[in-house]
Amino acid sequence: MQRSPTMRAMALALAAGLALAALPGRGEPSAPAARTNAVVNPFEGGPVAAPACAIDKAVFRNLERLGILPASLCSDEVFVRRVYLDTTGALPTVEEARAFLADERPDKRHALIDRLLARDAFADYWSLKWCDLLRVKSEFPINLWPNAVQAYHRWILASLRQNLPYDRFVRELLTTSGSNFHDPQVNFYRAVQNKEPPALAQAVALTFMGVRADRWPEARRNAMAAFFSQVGYKATSEWKEEIVYFDISKASNAVLQTTFPDGKPVRIAAGQDPREVFADWLVDVRNPWFARNIVNRVWFWLLGRGAAGDPDDLREDVPPANPELLALLEKELVADRYDLRRLFRSILQSQAYQLSCLPRSRDPRAEAAFAYYPVRRLEAEVLIDAIDQITGSAENYSSIIPEPYTFIPEDQNTVVLADASISSPFLDLFGRSPRDSGLEAERNSRPTAAQCLHLLNSSNIQRKLEQGARLRILLQAQKKPREIVDDLYLAILSRYPTEEERKTVAAYRQANPTRRPGIDLAWTLINSAEFQYRH
Repeated sequence: MQRSPTMRAMALALAAGLALAALPGRGEPSAPAARTNAVVNPFEGGPVAAPACAIDKAVFRNLERLGILPASLCSDEVFVRRVYLDTTGALPTVEEARAFLADERPDKRHALIDRLLARDAFADYWSLKWCDLLRVKSEFPINLWPNAVQAYHRWILASLRQNLPYDRFVRELLTTSGSNFHDPQVNFYRAVQNKEPPALAQAVALTFMGVRADRWPEARRNAMAAFFSQVGYKATSEWKEEIVYFDISKASNAVLQTTFPDGKPVRIAAGQDPREVFADWLVDVRNPWFARNIVNRVWFWLLGRGAAGDPDDLREDVPPANPELLALLEKELVADRYDLRRLFRSILQSQAYQLSCLPRSRDPRAEAAFAYYPVRRLEAEVLIDAIDQITGSAENYSSIIPEPYTFIPEDQNTVVLADASISSPFLDLFGRSPRDSGLEAERNSRPTAAQCLHLLNSSNIQRKLEQGARLRILLQAQKKPREIVDDLYLAILSRYPTEEERKTVAAYRQANPTRRPGIDLAWTLINSAEFQYRH
């Protein structure tokens, strides 16, 4: 069903209202509005306070050196939406958003962060990121096969829920031997398209060091490949099962002599698994890549760009934009014994993370210096889950592979869909990672005309809006029109509407008495950039 010109006019009017509301006083922060009514400026809160935590000191000292003004802090409305998306991959419910906005406690942001980090939903969402990096996919070109995918995903999810220290997480992936069905960590070595030692070494370097070993000189590549030269694979009598193990038959009786990536030579005794020797070197606190890689990735995941640069290519000849920040994050992670949840908490609680997306400086260095929060498109899985949460609908995912499952439960969120081989037209259209290489860049978040047309006119979105059980509850006839508008804004944008937006909606309702203004408003808000982007 195509929308009328009148409906499109309301969408444009609302979009224009949002754009104007974002610029009070030419970027100066406005006073917070009453939380029970409308908001004047939905995006900005108060000014930045004096830096209290080490992260803020490192970021704001650098901004001061560069002569760049940081953005204002984001509003509570923006923060509650941002932190839910960044920790759980989901929007707050109407009740959660309303309760947070009504809360007057000065420490409510820190308290909310702690609650969200303790939820299973935190591990559910971040398993999506790790499954992308670890190439969790049953079919071509990875070919883990369904049973192994399920085992691998369950291990990743359990590790995140238990907050397994990051060094143990990596060591298990690198050194475990056994069945891909019963010892799921071994799937790290199976989830590489080429099982030869150089390819295994390149996968290890990319995932756990953040470097492109394929660009190293040949001698350096070969030296690292030697650590994985004795990885063996053998089939069992069970269909698709495979054993990954230390194949001592590939070793000679002589000592294996090779070199670590930092240039340090090593002698590995005959009969000793070289993977264990490499893992010992990798997770050592003196390693120049290990902690740097993961803190850079986490900063990239939360703030849109790495603290040290491209998470797929930490080049030695490209210095980080803020060396003090990077060194601090590395030091804190090691001091906290590789507790990634503490790292998340430190970043989320910082003012650097809680800045508005509206820059106060036109200096081209502002973005790289983290002077404001970067606007980013929601991932495909997060976007469809958000639409389903708002409307009360579900996706029907099915597998063409006959075992061990055919249909995915309807109440399962897309972010915990284990297998990248199970997809949908929506996920493909909106740039879901194919998980073929383990590169962050495989995920495509660039908007396209086809995506816009799908959200505007597809029967899939229209059906969710018209038939979704939760949206029908939000649009109950016994509610006052103002309450319905408030609930829709809280459900979709996690904020109350501005007075200008209320006037636009009321004018539309008055001019179109035969239409369903609630569904039309939901359609308009879902098609807004404010809904489709992190900000």
